[in-house]
Amino acid sequence: MKFKQNISIINALMRITCGFTFLTWAMAKMVKKPWKNQSYLVVVMISAMKIGEGILRYCPIVDAMENGQTFMKKEQNQEYDSNPSDSY
Repeated sequence: MKFKQNISIINALMRITCGFTFLTWAMAKMVKKPWKNQSYLVVVMISAMKIGEGILRYCPIVDAMENGQTFMKKEQNQEYDSNPSDSY
């Protein structure tokens, strides 16, 4: 699977920093209260995802938004081309 990097270096560094911050916070909470780890497990998974996005400099959500916007623009242009305006 090939993908193009779609986030900047500053954005990637912020994602890595915040990801590691939330990961260490959630892991510390899981160590203190191991019986309540289900809610912290979600934070761990999201944090790991953000770290991975920062390292790869690829965000699937940004990619989906960009593809959706280009799709909508193409669809809008086709709509204007196929329906000529009625002039009276």
